Amino acid sequence: MTGTVHLVGAGPGAVELLTLRAARLLGEADIVFHDALVPREILGLIKGRKVPVGKRSGRLSTAQHFINKQLLDAAKRYQTVLRLKGGDPMLFGRAHEEISFLKRNEIRVEIVPGVTAALAASAALQVSLTRRGEARSVAFVTPRVAAGKRESRWVDAVLAADTAAIYMAAGQAATIAQALIAAGKPARTPVAVIERASLPDAKVSFATLGTLHWLQAPGAPALIFVGEVYREAAAAVVGEPVLRIPSQSA
Repeated sequence: MTGTVHLVGAGPGAVELLTLRAARLLGEADIVFHDALVPREILGLIKGRKVPVGKRSGRLSTAQHFINKQLLDAAKRYQTVLRLKGGDPMLFGRAHEEISFLKRNEIRVEIVPGVTAALAASAALQVSLTRRGEARSVAFVTPRVAAGKRESRWVDAVLAADTAAIYMAAGQAATIAQALIAAGKPARTPVAVIERASLPDAKVSFATLGTLHWLQAPGAPALIFVGEVYREAAAAVVGEPVLRIPSQSA
């Protein structure tokens, strides 16, 4: 008899934002395969065996086909297998590849949602992604593309939405701004950048697309928000030391 593989969202980082189901499964799982960015406080809830299978851009990572094989082998040995992913497993988490592989091998899969980083960051900013009369559409995008995969159309998605959350944006702020401006997005469009959303050392910056390249490149996982809904928040916090706000307008 084979076990069940649970794809579980670890949320944005704060242990208090884990779902009750996720916390329960962390204590019940026989073995947990976890992402590199899952905080130690969350890993500390695991009672069974821990196996790091982190995937981080530009660094040595565990190949996806090897992760798939590890999950299959574990399901044949253990009753409760947990694949712990940052944020929500169904958003930029390669969940489809793992689900498809496991189902082809007749392994039962269950998904436990998590709080994705864009929602945690919006809570920290206290700015709604949507706003009546101003923003009725939201796009979650990433410019990153795996080797051998088709080119991303993230620019088109951002242009079509009233508000956009750009994931995996650390170190690419200038390139992202340049691409959007070249495609017709006004340089004066407000931008919010948040690093380590939901954690005590979270850092927020405001700019415009035209001045985004002036900001110091984030040294931690970061999200870039683009949209008019951030103009009021940016104006309200001018001068506060936690924010790096350019003094010139775009």
